[in-house]
Amino acid sequence: MSAIAMSTAGVTVNYAVEATVGTRPTTGYIKIPSIKSVPEMNPSPETLETTDLSQTEFKTYVEGLKDLGGALAFLANFTPELEEAWNTLLEAYKEGKGEGKSVWFEIKHPRLEKSVYFTGQPSAMGLPAMAVNSVLETNLYITPTNAPAWETKSTTAEG
Repeated sequence: MSAIAMSTAGVTVNYAVEATVGTRPTTGYIKIPSIKSVPEMNPSPETLETTDLSQTEFKTYVEGLKDLGGALAFLANFTPELEEAWNTLLEAYKEGKGEGKSVWFEIKHPRLEKSVYFTGQPSAMGLPAMAVNSVLETNLYITPTNAPAWETKSTTAEG
């Protein structure tokens, strides 16, 4: 039996602010509109050399930490709806942070049983690059504050 490849059609990027500090929300996620691409969150672990003097031919290693590389860039079409939604997210982040709460981000694929979740800090949007005869796009930056993890999908009317 061969595996069936999947399309990325229908993938959503959503967010929710914790209701209880330290607890990931399972419902109430809000879709961020106009997302065109999601960055890879599958970095290779660093390798830490452990070779001792008894080795005569090969070095030995152990797995180290993984590095997502700082802020993650989510490519999106720049629209008035996106700008409004992102500003709403920034306000929710600031309000939650003032109460000690985190914002959780969810990357949800319609055909997978689980979603990827992580807490993060969204950055304010700047002015995107513009060129003749092109779509106005922007990168939305989110700095992860914990490791991404596969967990049960959220329940929400938006996907």
